[in-house]
Amino acid sequence: MSQLDPSTPAGTPALRTLTAIIIVDHGSRRGESNRMLEELARLFGERFSQKYDIVEPAHMELAEPSIASAYAASVKRGAKLVVVCPFFLGPGKHWTSDIPRLVAQAAMDHPGTRYHVAQTLGIDDLILDLLDKRASHCAEHGYLCDICRGSLRSGDAEVVATQEVELKADKAAGPHLCGTCPFKGQPLPG
Repeated sequence: MSQLDPSTPAGTPALRTLTAIIIVDHGSRRGESNRMLEELARLFGERFSQKYDIVEPAHMELAEPSIASAYAASVKRGAKLVVVCPFFLGPGKHWTSDIPRLVAQAAMDHPGTRYHVAQTLGIDDLILDLLDKRASHCAEHGYLCDICRGSLRSGDAEVVATQEVELKADKAAGPHLCGTCPFKGQPLPG
């Protein structure tokens, strides 16, 4: 979304401010997950090319491109305003603290640029439609499609039985948190 530069004095030809969109997810040790965000950013850039000049993917941690790398790439391509769009559902710690801190640090290396961190995806009719699309896909394929067949996601009793010992050991160990969670090993609240 190119904008007229508000700092241009009256009577002076308006300069175009290039805007970059950085779509940021958590990042993963799984390359497949990281490539998915990169493809999403590419498709977003194509679909909204008339609206947004620059679109870059970024991972908050665990993988490149990092937020700092994406910010630098955006500036190198001419961006003066960088809008960071978290690919996160809710406004947790990453949105309230981690991402703004990482973006502010990246911006420090690029004087003369501005940034803004957008809201998370949140509750939206489009999210509801997407959830219905995923659940309907499962129902239309008898809850056993090629995406989940042979995995624990399928809920198939034979698959569960092959992993029963491991599942019971995990359950006995107590609730699990993600491997990067700073609260790992601490009791859950409440």
